[in-house]
Amino acid sequence: MLKVELHSHTADDPLDRIPYSTIQLINRAAALKYDALAVTLHDRQLDLTNVQDYAAERGIVLIPGIERTIRGKHVLLLNFHSDAETVDSFSDLAALKRSQPGGLVVAPHPYFPLPSALWGLLEDHADLFDAAEVNGMFTESVDFNAPTRRWARATRTPLVGNGDIHRLTQLGTTYSLVDAPAGAGADAICAAVAAGRVEVVAHPHSWSTVGRLMSEIVLGNVSLLTGPVPGPSGRASAPAGSSPRDTGAPRRAAVCS
Repeated sequence: MLKVELHSHTADDPLDRIPYSTIQLINRAAALKYDALAVTLHDRQLDLTNVQDYAAERGIVLIPGIERTIRGKHVLLLNFHSDAETVDSFSDLAALKRSQPGGLVVAPHPYFPLPSALWGLLEDHADLFDAAEVNGMFTESVDFNAPTRRWARATRTPLVGNGDIHRLTQLGTTYSLVDAPAGAGADAICAAVAAGRVEVVAHPHSWSTVGRLMSEIVLGNVSLLTGPVPGPSGRASAPAGSSPRDTGAPRRAAVCS
């Protein structure tokens, strides 16, 4: 069984301020014994050329991915080519799936109280989705994944566990175990998920953890209006996203505690 994260963001994300680079995400995933990882930036598919070998040296398969906005709703497109960036409608998505059958379409946080959640559009376009996400942002008493689980049972759609990683501390709390051979590549991992050979491991957060994470994420995005992220010396610096030399501790946005 391969330990897999299929929904993560890094400092390369064009919409969210993320205080760590792709290299730092890979390092953390390797420390937690992950076997595969998809970096799913908002509406941009990260070029993995500069980090693919770095990840492989640490035992991690990188799966191409993007969190694409379709009709105002988020959809995870995994193991597609860069054409995924041009998908603007569910008709486009159907065409992409026909042209690239090795791709995997996942519904992220479909019933969460978010403007970007699919809700009824998941039911309207159920045939386009290969899996639905159990999202890691939940507690023992409040879990918006419950309707996703019911929908998956009713439609016999596989579930995947995703951290929706915006802070490195989220890694390792909710993830997928995929029944694929050791050393399997992106194609084999995505095929196994589509076939339902996947289990969800999901550990609830405490309310204090949820509060801290949401505060950091919200305040970090607000700080996008105030200027670039300060570097270690206090001088402004661009977020590092692709250099294998960037192996230090995660940086925080200036306003995050």
